[in-house]
Amino acid sequence: MTAAYPPGPRLPRIAQTVLYARRRAPFVHAMARRYGDVFSLRMLPPYAERMVVFSRPEHIREIFAADPADLHAGEANRLLRTVMGEHSLLQTDEADHARARRLLMPAFAGSMLRGYRELVAAIAKTQVDGWASGSTVVALDRMNDLTLEVIIQVVFGVTDERRRAELTPRLRRILNVSPVVFIGWTRPWLRRLPPWKRFGENLSALDELLYAEIARRREHPDLDSRADVLSRLLAVGASEHPAETPLRDPELRDQLVTLLLAGHETTASALAWSLRELAAAPQVQQRARRAAAEGDDRYLEAVLKEAMRRDPVIAGVVRKLTRDLPLCGVDLPKGTVVGTSIVLAHSDARNHPAPEAFCPERFLDGTLAVNTWLPFGGGVRRCIGAGFSLMEGTAVLREILSRYTLTLPPEATARRGTIRNITNVPADSARIMVTADPIRS
Repeated sequence: MTAAYPPGPRLPRIAQTVLYARRRAPFVHAMARRYGDVFSLRMLPPYAERMVVFSRPEHIREIFAADPADLHAGEANRLLRTVMGEHSLLQTDEADHARARRLLMPAFAGSMLRGYRELVAAIAKTQVDGWASGSTVVALDRMNDLTLEVIIQVVFGVTDERRRAELTPRLRRILNVSPVVFIGWTRPWLRRLPPWKRFGENLSALDELLYAEIARRREHPDLDSRADVLSRLLAVGASEHPAETPLRDPELRDQLVTLLLAGHETTASALAWSLRELAAAPQVQQRARRAAAEGDDRYLEAVLKEAMRRDPVIAGVVRKLTRDLPLCGVDLPKGTVVGTSIVLAHSDARNHPAPEAFCPERFLDGTLAVNTWLPFGGGVRRCIGAGFSLMEGTAVLREILSRYTLTLPPEATARRGTIRNITNVPADSARIMVTADPIRS
């Protein structure tokens, strides 16, 4: 096939790579204004050398509905493979991905989420009860602490204080590593240099702890009665799922690290954005506080969803063509990476009227069109933790809004995002003032 890529910037590859990595939202908005709804980018590894960006709902529907054998997501997301592992749900394709997804899904079924909700609420209550009335809270840091505790207790199932004390700092070092180290880790020769050597040593120590926890749990006499995600995964191949091949230790390790990396900072960032948006919108916050008092989780979930729309945590999802393929009206050659831009889809007034307004009601009135709200991707690759993330976020908002009124501090700057690792977080770390409600606190 003779490639005839859609138009795109003529900037050098290195310039496009830096803009895409560090200033993605303003960069893709500028490209869409100049080139329209479909445009091409040229970048350097580990990013796509050729990427075609789409954002129209009909294009997104076609990409998500395509044969998974033609569009590989795992092959297009190699950046974290050396950390997540070759068995990771996010790093596999076709039959391997289908098997991993099939084995993980039961742990995130609706019946399991109902069981997790109580523990998440208890963790959130313990965390937010310690906030001092009248103080300024760095919401991003507090939400990172809270969601990490959820991962440790609800996903990993580690409740022993000594083991948690060993595990927590190792997990923090993985989560807080510089993007330069993450990207450089794909270059084996760099691993002899101090930043990458320290990262490798911490990763090895974390693996040792995880394998020890897996071995300990396999010997646990009441495995069937435990509700954490790791115990549910260990049940595969046992009496609960006799037809399935049990997950081997390396597979369990890779899925646990994937759930950590994919489910921690994304949820923490979404919550930080939600709290900042509520602090800046008193009328919306008033209704949200009423919803928290009345147990109206539907409205609280709408608040979370609207924050995820207005401030996308992940800028887009990508697929790599395994063969020459006509896609969305464009003939694309094998090896092309196609990107569905969440940033552009969420800010398009054709999809979301008055896109700059923070309006949770748009998720309650039944007008939201399909393939216009994409924080969890779509198709066979839709995030299996979507329900868990929304349940967790709603439970946390309920605990906070039941106790505190939120305001922006006097020194607050204009709302702006910045890229940390691969997520879009508030540039000011979502600093908010919290005032306890004397009746509810």
